[in-house]
Amino acid sequence: MHAGKPRPRGSKRSWAMVRSVPLVFVCAALLALLYTGNTRLARAERPDVLVFAAASLKTALDEINAQWHERTGKQAVISYAASSALAKQIEQGAPADVFISADEDWMDYLAERKLIRPETRSDLVGNRLVLISSKGADLQVNIAPGFPLLSLLGQGRLAMANTNAVPAGKYGRAALEALGVWESVKSRIAQAENVRAALLMVSRGEAPLGIVYQSDAASDSNVSRVGTFPENMHPRIAYPIAVTASSKKPAAGAFIDMLKTPDARTILEKQGFTTLN
Repeated sequence: MHAGKPRPRGSKRSWAMVRSVPLVFVCAALLALLYTGNTRLARAERPDVLVFAAASLKTALDEINAQWHERTGKQAVISYAASSALAKQIEQGAPADVFISADEDWMDYLAERKLIRPETRSDLVGNRLVLISSKGADLQVNIAPGFPLLSLLGQGRLAMANTNAVPAGKYGRAALEALGVWESVKSRIAQAENVRAALLMVSRGEAPLGIVYQSDAASDSNVSRVGTFPENMHPRIAYPIAVTASSKKPAAGAFIDMLKTPDARTILEKQGFTTLN
C-alpha cells in the first residue's frame, strides 16, 4: 500500500502553494497603491476652486494662491491664458469657478450670455501699458504723438499680444492709433497669443521692442521699461472678476474675497498692478 507515501517535494501542487503566498501580498499591495493613487488623483482633479485668469496675473496670483493654501489649506488651480481664449472656453463648457479678465469686453461677453453671476462681478485691479526692450539696451523713449517708433525698431519687429482679440494687444493698438503711429508700424508687428508670450519675445531677444503691461515688465529681469503710454491714449485698463454661473464651489466667493484683502493687494501692487478708484 502507498497511503503513507509522501508526495515528491517538487510536485506541481506544492510549488503552486508556495507561489500563491507572495502573490496574495503582491495583489494586496497593488490594490493599496491603486487605491492611494486614485485617491490622490481624485483630490488633484477636484480643487477647492478652479480659476481662469488673464496671463498677465500669473506672477502675482501664484504668490497669493500659495499664501492662501498655507493659511487655509484650500487649493486653487489657476489656468492662465489670454482673456479671449478663456472666455471662449467657458462658453464651451469649461468648468471654471472664477474668471478674471484683463478687460471689460470679455467679461461683458460672458455676462451677455448669462455665464457669470452678475452680483459677484467687480473690478479687481488696474494696470499701465509700457514699451519694453531687452535688458541692457540704453534707451529711453518719450511716448508722445508722432514719436519715432518705426525708426526705434530698426530692422526688428514690435512684439504685441494679438491686436484683434487679446486685451493687451487691443489697448496697445488703440494707443498707437491715438498717437498717430499705428499705420507706420502695423506691418512690423510680431503678434503673440497672449501678453506673456509677447514679453518672452523681447526677453529672448527675438524682438527689440514690445508693448506689455507694467506688471509683466516687473516680472522679467531680462527686459527694461523704456517708456510708459499716457493713460488717456487708450481705454481704461481694468481687470474684472466674477464667479461663473455654473460654479457649485463655496470656495469661489472666498477666493474672490481673499484677493481683496490688504495682503493680496500689497502683492498685486508690488507686481505693478494699480488700485482703481
